[in-house]
Amino acid sequence: MRVGELARRTGVSERSLRYYEQQGLLRAERTPGGHREYGDWAVDRVVRIQALYAAGLNSATIARLLPCMRDTDGGLSERGDEKLVAELTAQRHRIDGLIRDLLRSRDVLDEAIDTASADLAR
Repeated sequence: MRVGELARRTGVSERSLRYYEQQGLLRAERTPGGHREYGDWAVDRVVRIQALYAAGLNSATIARLLPCMRDTDGGLSERGDEKLVAELTAQRHRIDGLIRDLLRSRDVLDEAIDTASADLAR
C-alpha cells in the first residue's frame, strides 16, 4: 500500500509516517518511480508506534524497542538487552506515577461534584 492509504488506515498523517521512516521506526520499499510501498504489517506497526508515543516514550526508545517486538502480533521477541529493560521499567514507573496522580485528581473532582450536587439539592 502507498503512504496515503497507510495514513487513511491508521489515522496518522503522511508527514508523521515519513518522520517515522526517518527515525527508523518504519520502513518502506520503493517502487521504480520512487513511491513508498508498505506491506499490511505496517498498519499494526504504526498503531503500536502511536501507542508507545502516547505512553510517553520518545522516538529513540521506540526505535530500540520495536526490533524486540514481532510485527505479526506485537508480542515481544527475545532481542532485548539490560539497558532497554531498565529504560522500559523506568518508563513503567513514570506511567504508574501519572496514573496515581490522575486518580487523585479524579477523587478531588468527585468530591467537588458531590459537594456541588448537594448544594444544588438544597
